[in-house]
Amino acid sequence: MCSLPEAELVAGKGIVGDRYYAGTGEFSPAVPDPDHEVTLVDLEEVERFAAETGLALAPEDVRRNLVVRGLSLDDQVGARFRVGEVVLEGVRLCEPCRSLADRTWPEIVRGLAHRAGLRAGVVRGGRIRVGDRVEALAPPAAP
Repeated sequence: MCSLPEAELVAGKGIVGDRYYAGTGEFSPAVPDPDHEVTLVDLEEVERFAAETGLALAPEDVRRNLVVRGLSLDDQVGARFRVGEVVLEGVRLCEPCRSLADRTWPEIVRGLAHRAGLRAGVVRGGRIRVGDRVEALAPPAAP
């Protein structure tokens, strides 16, 4: 894991250079799956967890691709939202797992469950940069 000032995302594929983009991630599906394209974590929830527990949890410790602020990720399941010029669609919550608890603290599983992470597919690719605006998009019009 490393922090980058910018990244390129490709629709239906994910983040260029990411192990899941290359299909070599530990849980890479045999068939492309938006569930493995991008993971996000809510910085405010990471900060809340650290303040409540006194544990020094940093955003990079949760091992998600994007750290965002100002958008409730839980509300984005099934919805489209924009990060800079990229459009993502929330697939499902990205819950903390036993592997993450083993790397950090057992309290992380309960402390961040149902509140901090999201798996998303890339609907429209492009470049994202540190500091890009994150915003919910209007729901698609009914046919």
